[in-house]
Amino acid sequence: MVDGKFLTLGIESSCDETAAAVVADGREVLSNPIASQIDVHEVFGGVVPEIASRHHLVQVNGIVDAALSDAGVRFSDIDLIGVTEGPGLIGAVLIGLSTAKALSFSLGIPFVGVHHIKGHIHAAFLEHKNLKPPFLSLIVSGGHTDFIDVQSYSTYHLLGQTRDDAVGEAYDKVARVLGLGYPGGPKVEKAAKDGDPDKIFFKRALLEDGSLDFSFSGIKTGVLNYANTEKQAGRPINIADVAAGFQASVLDVLVQKTELALEKTGYDKMTLGGGVASNAALRERLKRLCEQKNVHLYIPSPVYCTDNAAMIACAGYYTYQTEGASPFALDAKASLSL
Repeated sequence: MVDGKFLTLGIESSCDETAAAVVADGREVLSNPIASQIDVHEVFGGVVPEIASRHHLVQVNGIVDAALSDAGVRFSDIDLIGVTEGPGLIGAVLIGLSTAKALSFSLGIPFVGVHHIKGHIHAAFLEHKNLKPPFLSLIVSGGHTDFIDVQSYSTYHLLGQTRDDAVGEAYDKVARVLGLGYPGGPKVEKAAKDGDPDKIFFKRALLEDGSLDFSFSGIKTGVLNYANTEKQAGRPINIADVAAGFQASVLDVLVQKTELALEKTGYDKMTLGGGVASNAALRERLKRLCEQKNVHLYIPSPVYCTDNAAMIACAGYYTYQTEGASPFALDAKASLSL
């Protein structure tokens, strides 16, 4: 504790970012260094789990030291450690969790395991100090597309989720089809800016009436079929128009489902989180919808949308307040329900 503030050290290693952060009283970010592996995995066109784990092992101690140094604090000042326990790549999650346990034992301070998606939900608290539950949260990332009823800091109800591909996964696969490379989300978004979203139509998969679930595998397959048809016919493919058409389809689904979710919950505030929340077009579309509905929309800055440890520290702080510390028997989990 420093100046009467409760300090949480956050550690995140669920995929290809090794991150640590120091957060005061759950919401004040003192440091948030991130060691990305994008350059390492780009040559493979996606994240290679074993390589990701090896890089976490090399990076984790240094990134924790950097978090403390950037915050101007010492290990003896830390009151709690929050760490991702899942879901994620099992080897990657194990590195962060093992580090947190070792620090907890050696320093004599508690640690708490954090659900990765809970971290994305809590990311909105870091910059919006007036935000309090209850509210609707839309999480859009490489592995998740979820509507969550956030009833309190520790009580959540899953309203809808993807039945196949997550939205970020669909972006990555479409980027691969179009030869845009990895990571797919930013590359497809960039290509779409130069395209006509009305030039090529891809079906909007809305599922049955009233459903808050998602399905993006059909949109991805539609892009693949279009590209194959054009190639077989010897016609050139306008990558920008395909990217724009694909993105328009995805955003239409997300916005229409969000409108339905807001009507069902009756909430006048919502948050957006996850890596795809960095997409400027999605942010703008949801802002317009929420303005029309008189709903307050809270979106973290891009640095808190992608995987980071500040959001894990925040979620860890609130989890500790309601549930207490985690046992040392806590294990990493590749799959973990919210």
